[in-house]
Amino acid sequence: MTLKVSTLLSACAVAALSTAATAETITIATVNNGDMIRMQGYTDDFTAKTGHEVEWVTLEENVLRQRVTTDISTKGGAFDIMTIGMYETPIWGANGWLVPLDGLSDEYDVADILPAMSGGLSHDGTLFAAPFYGESSMIMYRADLMEKAGMEMPDAPTWEFIREAAAAMTDRDAEINGICLRGKAGWGEGGAFITAMSNSFGARWFDEDWKPQFDTQPWKDTLEFYVGMMTESGPPGYATNGFNENLSLFQQGKCGMWIDATVAASFVTNPDDSTVADKVDFALAPDTGLGKRSNWLWAWALGIPAGTQKVDAAKQFIEWATSKDYIELVAAKEGWANVPPGARTSLYENPEYQKVPFAQKTLDSILSADPNNPTVDPVPYVGIQFAAIPEFAGIATEVSQEFSAVYAGQQSVDEALEKAQALATDAMEAAGY
Repeated sequence: MTLKVSTLLSACAVAALSTAATAETITIATVNNGDMIRMQGYTDDFTAKTGHEVEWVTLEENVLRQRVTTDISTKGGAFDIMTIGMYETPIWGANGWLVPLDGLSDEYDVADILPAMSGGLSHDGTLFAAPFYGESSMIMYRADLMEKAGMEMPDAPTWEFIREAAAAMTDRDAEINGICLRGKAGWGEGGAFITAMSNSFGARWFDEDWKPQFDTQPWKDTLEFYVGMMTESGPPGYATNGFNENLSLFQQGKCGMWIDATVAASFVTNPDDSTVADKVDFALAPDTGLGKRSNWLWAWALGIPAGTQKVDAAKQFIEWATSKDYIELVAAKEGWANVPPGARTSLYENPEYQKVPFAQKTLDSILSADPNNPTVDPVPYVGIQFAAIPEFAGIATEVSQEFSAVYAGQQSVDEALEKAQALATDAMEAAGY
């Protein structure tokens, strides 16, 4: 008996030493969105299963983009996993900057990832980042305020209806803004919103010869409509509001409508965080009758920078964080409404998730987004709220700054568009287009 116990203890000790010897500490850069912060709270589950520890670097969206782009392009090696999206992933994969996510386990079920997401996170058929969540954009609105205004939201409204409804719902004395929209500079912040909106007005970033198009009427129409509507019905200081700022305003009951990422639906309907949780309804993003809605397509995804010495541990984390099991874990702890959405087909086939009030509208928005045909007139690029070329991030960051200056009252629409046309033209010529 003593010998058996001794042998067992020795075996356990060897196993423990083996685990300790192979355990790693991985560093992950991520965005300060609610789903990512929630994931950090469950990291102990990953550590218990693998022995690996995790250190988090959590950053505001614009800062995250700058940090990870600088780190990966200079081979800085600061991160073992990066939170990236559909813009960066195919470009960085083509450059050899990311580790291919092949060899994932059968249990992980790569085929279950929604094709819209896996396609946008691949290059030449190879997956280079796994979606933690996927999103389009849609309208979140106060049904009580819409009713009070004597109006009824269509399932698929026009921008003219949205502007009219926003004005009707605005109550400055009660600090209720009819509409809250992104105006914050940054290609992925206010830049993403205005680009998606411009598609529905017939605008393009570039024509088929890669000539910038900011000197065309559709761009002027887009900006003038946006500024007019936000001046009438938007919050003060909207030029500096991004996703998180508008989320806070909506949860405080200060927005009649908010058009933004579908992933926000779980936050505006969560009674622990939102004062209007039981008053929210949803509709598709608006159009102008030209055949394109103003909804985007995006995934916040986890990728592994080439050069990390901890590829195996990083892959284990990605499998854990983007798996069906993780979704089940969050559902068991916080309810199905709070699981990361938009990434897996099986989630939308789950009868429990189908009961979530925004589930179908989210899926409809994702499936209606077409990054291969994003605009009314043909374009040479792929992407809805971005153009999938390496030069875009730099150009669009500058353009978004010019637009935000308009929103802040620092220059006119015409001045901003003239500057945008000039800087985009210079950048594209310098890049050899």
